[in-house]
Amino acid sequence: MDWTDRHCRAFHRTLSAQTLLYTEMVTANAVIHGDRERLIGFSSFEHPVALQLGGSDPDTLTRAAAICASWGYDEINLNVGCPSDRVQGGNFGACLMREPELVAACVAAMKAEVGIPVTVKCRIGVDEQDPEVALDALADAVLAAGADTLTVHARKAWLQGLSPKENRDIPPLDYDRVYRLKQRLPQVPIIINGGIGLLEEVEQHLAHVDGVMLGRAAYQQPELLLNVDSRLFGGSDKHPDAFAAVEAFEPYIAAHLDGGGRLHDITRHMLGLFTGRPGARAYRRRLAIEGVKPEAGLDVLRAAVDEVRRAEERRALVA
Repeated sequence: MDWTDRHCRAFHRTLSAQTLLYTEMVTANAVIHGDRERLIGFSSFEHPVALQLGGSDPDTLTRAAAICASWGYDEINLNVGCPSDRVQGGNFGACLMREPELVAACVAAMKAEVGIPVTVKCRIGVDEQDPEVALDALADAVLAAGADTLTVHARKAWLQGLSPKENRDIPPLDYDRVYRLKQRLPQVPIIINGGIGLLEEVEQHLAHVDGVMLGRAAYQQPELLLNVDSRLFGGSDKHPDAFAAVEAFEPYIAAHLDGGGRLHDITRHMLGLFTGRPGARAYRRRLAIEGVKPEAGLDVLRAAVDEVRRAEERRALVA
């Protein structure tokens, strides 16, 4: 939430042609009553892209899912894993792990309305639940209702006592629990999520499950997406390096600026590019200081990228 907006997804699509992209979670009521272009608008080149919905009322979710499907999304994903205070107050997100039959009713209602896949993202349990029981109960209920895929964040969520940020790090990861779910349901597509940061780790997980969802790693180190198409999908990478990817992304940025948008709307999602490389700190500093100015244009981004290019050239000369 508040991170994978349309500009972030456009940038990530520039890096990888085949990765399935997800929107930030949008509540069903917001889709029905809010500014749809701002909330769920997206560019056609983002495909394949899934819209993640939050809610717990079958009728409301069905109305929202129908709207999202009509906008051209490739998948509707029901979030049963987010532990934030906002979602608990609205009776959706991770607290729904306690109500598998209600989640199943939501899935069944959406499946009856839309012709695209309806999937569920969940935790292995919440609070004092036994993950062996809780995850099976939710999985069995939603799959019986027609869910096409289950994405599991391999941690519990502690709704009392931990903040949303702490819930992403403190509860221990239990990848084996997700593997056991896949072993019990070999015909069901199971995707694993949580604490995965390297493509080598992704490949290890794919020996046990059908897919891997990356969250913070893809955002904080987007350069890893440059090799996903060749390493994981058997295709060709879109660009040889990050420099070429940024150049290819420039027309999108230019169009946003021409429409009255600000450079920072987009470059805030690009700060993790070049992480670990010479000049990365100078790149981030230039974007953080100059990129936020109202008049900032593509020249600021190009100058920031040049910080990395020059630093690498200097290192090459020394070597």
